[in-house]
Amino acid sequence: QVQLVESGGGLVQPGGSLRLSCAASGGTLSIYFMGWFRQAPGKEREVVATINWNGATTSYADSVKGRFTISRDNARNTVYLQMNSLRPEDTAVYFCNARSAGWALDDVRSLFSWGQGTLVTVSS
Repeated sequence: QVQLVESGGGLVQPGGSLRLSCAASGGTLSIYFMGWFRQAPGKEREVVATINWNGATTSYADSVKGRFTISRDNARNTVYLQMNSLRPEDTAVYFCNARSAGWALDDVRSLFSWGQGTLVTVSS
C-alpha cells in the first residue's frame, strides 16, 4: 500500500510563497494521475490541482489558477505544489493523492489512504 507524506507547509504572509512536497513510499507514483487537495477549517476538501503521469497535462481550480503550479519528479517519486501570491483564503491543510484520469477536476475521491497533510497558514 502506498503511503503519502506531505511537507513544506508553514506560516507565510499574504503575497508570499511556499513549495509543498508529497513523497511516496511502498510503491511508485509514476503510473498515477496525481492531485493536490486542501481542506480549510469548517469546509469540505477540494481539489487544487492535478497532473497526469508524465507531467505533460495539468489542471487547476479557478481559485488558484495563475498562482499555483503542480509538478512531479517520477525519479524521486515526489509531487510538488509551488504556491505563489498566497492569500489568507489559501489557509488550509494540503494533501496529495492519486486520482483516476477520468474523474472531474472537482471530484475529491482518491485512490490511496490520506496522509497527514501539511498545514499552510497565510496571515500577516
